[in-house]
Amino acid sequence: MWRAREITGDDVRLFKSAGKAAGFPATVHAAYLINLGCVAGDVREKSIEAFTDELVRCDLIGAPWLVVHPGSCAETAKGLKAIAEALDRGFAAHKGKCQVLLETAAGQGSALGRTFEELREIRDRCKSPERVAVCLDTCHVFAAGYDISTDRGYEETFEKFDEVLGIELLKAFHLNDSMKPLGCHVDRHEHVCKGEIGPRAFERLVNDPRFRDVPGYLEIPPEGNRKCLLRLKKLRAGVRREARKATGRKGGTRVATHPRAD
Repeated sequence: MWRAREITGDDVRLFKSAGKAAGFPATVHAAYLINLGCVAGDVREKSIEAFTDELVRCDLIGAPWLVVHPGSCAETAKGLKAIAEALDRGFAAHKGKCQVLLETAAGQGSALGRTFEELREIRDRCKSPERVAVCLDTCHVFAAGYDISTDRGYEETFEKFDEVLGIELLKAFHLNDSMKPLGCHVDRHEHVCKGEIGPRAFERLVNDPRFRDVPGYLEIPPEGNRKCLLRLKKLRAGVRREARKATGRKGGTRVATHPRAD
């Protein structure tokens, strides 16, 4: 729906208490109806209004990040410009603390944000670029053509990310395997280590010292997420034991489940 349920004071207290107990930073995923890439019309105005409301709600519950699908448009140049302008309108309407994380897209249909360069252009066009960073979805980047499944491809992908955007802008991961092959531009999630990406990429990611303080969230399919979580923790624990023996250093991505709103 375009209008979200009101957050009460009791909701805020419960959320903050649970978050403190979990010791894990929360992200909010923006409503899926929102399309900031619309160039004009009723859907665009409703999208910007809903996006602004999401910013307000994030600050209300103390969530540091709002993950947003950049949007879609048949004309790439116009769409990227429209997204940046929509972000600016939202930031102008609510001058809060929440940072927006543009989610990498698989490139299905006219979805934008399928390349790191597109995400860079959106951010560069914003009047408040400091309020914009990135959430990397492993399924989406793989489907978009970034081969994180191999050691060489993994290194090249994050080298490219650092070159285009800067690795410091990577604030969160959505950890999903892919049902479909590399470069298919089809967004179909699979349980981690059970799809076309396979275990090697996830083993490297959860043990990569560059992402020690970058949270990773499991998304869909929700069935079996506990097994996915245990699988990732096992991948991390095994490598960390060997690393401690060799160097005594720690590292890697923290992982939690991240339910998606319908």
